[in-house]
Amino acid sequence: MSQVDKQLDTLKSEIEQEIPNDITVTDVKYEGPELVVYTRDPKRFAGDGDLIRRLASKLRKRITVRPDPSALSPPARAEDEVREVIPEEAGVTDLDFHEDTGEVVIEAEKPGMVIGRRGSTLREITQEVGWTPEVVRTPPIESSTVSNVRGFLKNEREERRDILERVGRQIHREEMSDDEWVRITTLGCCREVGRAAFILSTPETRILIDCGDKPGAEGEVPYLQVPEALGAGAATLDAVILTHAHLDHSALVPLLYKYGYDGPIYTTEPTRDLMGLLTLDYLDVAAKDGRTPPYESAQVREAIKHTIPLEYGDVTDVAPDVKLTFHNAGHILGSAVTHFHIGDGLYNVAFSGDIHYEDTRLFNGAVNDFPRVETLVLESTYGGRNDYQTDQEDSEEALKEVINETYEQGGKVVIPAFAVGRSQEIMLVLEEAMREGEIPEMPVHLDGMIWEATAIHTTYPEYLRDDLRDRIFHEDENPFLADQFNHIDAGEDERQEVADGDECIVISTSGMIEGGPIMSWLRHIGPDPDSNLVFVGYQAQGTLGRRIQNGWDEIPVDGWGGGSRGDTLTLEMGTEVVDGFSGHADRQGLENFVKTMNPRPEKVLCVHGDESSVQDLSSALYHDYNMRTFAPKNLETFRFK
Repeated sequence: MSQVDKQLDTLKSEIEQEIPNDITVTDVKYEGPELVVYTRDPKRFAGDGDLIRRLASKLRKRITVRPDPSALSPPARAEDEVREVIPEEAGVTDLDFHEDTGEVVIEAEKPGMVIGRRGSTLREITQEVGWTPEVVRTPPIESSTVSNVRGFLKNEREERRDILERVGRQIHREEMSDDEWVRITTLGCCREVGRAAFILSTPETRILIDCGDKPGAEGEVPYLQVPEALGAGAATLDAVILTHAHLDHSALVPLLYKYGYDGPIYTTEPTRDLMGLLTLDYLDVAAKDGRTPPYESAQVREAIKHTIPLEYGDVTDVAPDVKLTFHNAGHILGSAVTHFHIGDGLYNVAFSGDIHYEDTRLFNGAVNDFPRVETLVLESTYGGRNDYQTDQEDSEEALKEVINETYEQGGKVVIPAFAVGRSQEIMLVLEEAMREGEIPEMPVHLDGMIWEATAIHTTYPEYLRDDLRDRIFHEDENPFLADQFNHIDAGEDERQEVADGDECIVISTSGMIEGGPIMSWLRHIGPDPDSNLVFVGYQAQGTLGRRIQNGWDEIPVDGWGGGSRGDTLTLEMGTEVVDGFSGHADRQGLENFVKTMNPRPEKVLCVHGDESSVQDLSSALYHDYNMRTFAPKNLETFRFK
C-alpha cells in the first residue's frame, strides 16, 4: 500500500470518528487539491450545514461531499424536485446530471438565488434528491468560448477525473528531502516586456509561473530549454500557474503539453476561458501571417482539460510543500497576484503578475494584503522615473475631446485595443458619455475578438468592480448591451461599408498593431486626414504601434484589407495618445503597492519592464524603503534560505 493510500485510510477513519454513526462513508479520494468524500447519506450531510466546515477545519483540507451512486434518485424525478426547490426568478436554463460523480450542474441566469444564503438552497437540493449541485452562470451575452469550454469539459469528465486523481496523489505524496531552500529562476520578461516565465523550485517541487511570448519579437520565447526549466524534462514540473490570459503571459502554455507536460494548470475560471480564446486566435494569426504555429489546437484543449480553477482567497495545496493563494490583480478579467506559502512557515513569495493598484471602471484595485511575503516579484512596465499616467478622469475627458473634434470634422475614430481589458474599459467610458450627452450618439464598431471577450466578462461579473457587477445582474442596465455597440462579423465587406459611412468609432484588435483586423482599418480609414488613430494602451518596443506612435507614417499592411503582400500605406489620419487607460499601475501605483504592504517584503525583484524602467524602480524602492531590490537579467537564479 502506498503512502498516499495509507494517508487516505487514516483520513477516512478520522472522518468516521467525527460524523454521526448513521452516516456511512463509502470512499475517500483526492481529486486535485480537494479531498472527496463519497457517502450513501448525502441528505444527512446536507442536513448539518456546519458538518463539512468542521471536517475541513479539523483535517485542514478542502472537502467535497459526493453521493454514492446507490443514493441517487433517478435524474428525471430529481429534475422536477430540483426545479421545485429553486426560485423561479433564478432563471434556470439547464440541468445536467452526471451519474458517475453524483453531481448536477445547474446553469442559471442568477446563480446566487440557486446557492441561497450561505448555501442554504444548495443544501436543500441535496436533502431533497441526494445529488450534489454545482452552479454556473448563464452568460447574459452568448459566448461561444464559454459554451465550447463547458461542453468540452463535460465530454472529458471521465478523463478529467483520472487527471485530478493523479494530480491529487502527486500533491499529497510524502516529502522526500530534509533540505530547506527556495529558488527563483528567471526565464523571461527581465529587462524587457513580454515572454513572462519563472521557475519556483524547492527540494521537492518545481513550479512554472507563466509562459508567454514577446510582442513584436517573433521567435523570442522564454528560455525553456535550460536545466531549471524543461531541460530537465517537462514531466518534472509539478504545476503551472497562470497569472492572467494576455499572450505575453499565456501564449506558450499549451506548448508545454507538446513537450510532454501532463500536469495541472492553476488559474482562475475566467482566465482559463480567455486563455482558450486568445491562444486559438494566436494560432490563427500565425497561420494567416504564413508562420508555422508552435503548437496545434489539440494542445490548447489539453491545457484546458488540465486546468484546475481557483477562486480569489482560497488557500490551496499544489505540492507537498507549497500552498497557493490567488488575489485580485486589478489588471484584466481573472488576473491574479499569486502568493506561495512554502514549507511549514519556511518562506513566502508573491508574484504580482501585471497589476493595477487603483480602482478602474472595470475592476477593484490590486490586493496587497498578505500574512507574510519575504520576496516580491514585481512588474515594472511603467516603473520609469517619469512613468506617471494621466489621472483616469482626465484621460476620459481627453478621449471625449478627441472624439468630439473628430466628429465635428466628419471623421472616424479608430482605437487599437487589447480584446481583453482595455476594450471593455473604453466601452464603459463611451456608453456613459453617450448616455450623458457628452459625446454624440454614434455607432461603436467592435472588431476582432472584442465582442467575444466582452461576453466572457459578463459571464463572470463577480470578478468585476462591485457597482458594475450589480448593473450586469440587471439586464436593462447592462452597459455592454447598449444599442450603439455593433459587433463586426461579416469581415471585409462590412468594414468597407463602415469606412464609406458616417461618423463612428471603431475599436479593434490588435492593441499593438501587430496584425489582426486593425490592419484592415488602417487600410480603409488611414488615408482620411479627418479621422484619428487613438492609442489608449501600452505599445511595446519593436511593435508597429510603437513605431506609429513615434512618427512612422509609411507602414506595411501586407494582404490585410484586400491588398497584396508587401503593400505599404501612407497614413494621413491623425494620431493621438491618451494615457491613463492602461491596465498596468504607473510608477506611483507600483510604489504605493509596495509601500502599503504590511509587513513589507525583505526583497523585491523588479521584472517585466524595459531596462531603464526596472532599474529606476529597483533603485527607488531601495532608497525609499530600505529593502533589498534587484533588476535581474534573464537566466539568473536567486536562492533564499
